Amino acid sequence: MDEYRKNVAALIMNQEGKIWLGERSDKMNWGFPQGGIEDGESSEQALFRELSEEIGTNDVEIIAKYPGLLRYDFPKEMKFPTWTYKGQEQQYFLVKLHEDAKIQLETHPEEIEFLDYRFVSTDELFQMDFGFKTETYRTALTFFKEWIA
Repeated sequence: MDEYRKNVAALIMNQEGKIWLGERSDKMNWGFPQGGIEDGESSEQALFRELSEEIGTNDVEIIAKYPGLLRYDFPKEMKFPTWTYKGQEQQYFLVKLHEDAKIQLETHPEEIEFLDYRFVSTDELFQMDFGFKTETYRTALTFFKEWIA
């Protein structure tokens, strides 16, 4: 259990410069869309696939890519039925949602990731507690802040 799961994560900016935040269906916390990189996929391909699966659209433009990978460890009590990893190693992207994009959280009813969502300011995000992901989220937000209008 020393390995990190290869993963992508997206900070989605709307036209007003606010960031998408979703209420996770597992009720653990609110967070950003993210997911594993499948064999043979680039991080960009995984990003667009995950956005399509989790929020029902990949109608976005990549604004910036974090210049490295960010990691977090899973809490020891956290267990997964099909895999065991120490944590996740993520490639973060800042993307801008196209003005006419439609977010649909139930496009993959067999695996709904988010129950609800809202757009919040970066100041509000910096004040929030995301549990074991807080430090990683703040690092990504700090890096992308210059691009967020």
